[in-house]
Amino acid sequence: MPLGRAAVIWHMRAMLDDADDIHPLFYGAPKTTGFKKLRKRIVQNVREAIEQYGMVNRDPAAPVAKWLVCLSGGKDSYTLLAVLYELKWRGLLPVELVACNLDQGQPGFPATVLPAFLAKMGVPHRIEYQDTYSIVMDKVPAGRTFCALCSRLRRGNLYRIAREEGCSAVVLGHHRDDILETFFMNLFHGGRLATMPPKLVNEEGDLFLYRPLAHVAEADCAKFAAAMRYPIIPCDLCGSQDGLQRQQVKQIIDGWEKNSPGRRQVMFRALMNARPSHLLDPKLFDFVGLERPNAAASDV
Repeated sequence: MPLGRAAVIWHMRAMLDDADDIHPLFYGAPKTTGFKKLRKRIVQNVREAIEQYGMVNRDPAAPVAKWLVCLSGGKDSYTLLAVLYELKWRGLLPVELVACNLDQGQPGFPATVLPAFLAKMGVPHRIEYQDTYSIVMDKVPAGRTFCALCSRLRRGNLYRIAREEGCSAVVLGHHRDDILETFFMNLFHGGRLATMPPKLVNEEGDLFLYRPLAHVAEADCAKFAAAMRYPIIPCDLCGSQDGLQRQQVKQIIDGWEKNSPGRRQVMFRALMNARPSHLLDPKLFDFVGLERPNAAASDV
């Protein structure tokens, strides 16, 4: 079967991994077979999510989209940035990318790390300072978790920045495990079946929000970022709090995975295989109007 144009480009450029024109984000990449397999798996996972959820308009007449890629300095956002640039380098992602870090005013935050890294890598970027840390500390009662308010404040600022930069989408580094954990948090604590979708539209209706790492395992992000020796910045705002719901859910899933390897992926696939007629939500399935198509024959 003849290869499509994108596949031809992929195979041609796959032979150039050691060439000088590879993006600086991959300079110094390990040459081991293990790392090459890891990198290929992550790239394939991201390509799959982008195509499956329609994150790119493939109409050649459509204007080139611009994405605001949110970079926290954690392993996941570094992996996201690198893979998106690899796809661009291979001719498979026809969008403009601008990296953005929102400095939220946390005490001790190493404010120079990301600007220096992005400049060295030649990545167009914007560093924004907004002291949401003080707001969170003032508004959240002692002993309560900061995540919900912190997330809302951060998201609002990122939407504003995206508009100012002329972007059509805000791109986040949430991976498969984040999505799975959020599902169980909503199940256990929120009383609903919901999680982080790979693609959604904001409330104002003017921006997409994408999660291209939706099919990528957290462990793969950790291995990739460590192998590339990216300068990881930990989130100290909430990382020291005990008893977080997400940490509890993570421990439960870890236990399931230990007892039955592969359980995470099975549960994740279930999120892609919903059957409304086999659940209990009458808003998703018309139980009242359900008829027996062969009722007349059976009632005779």
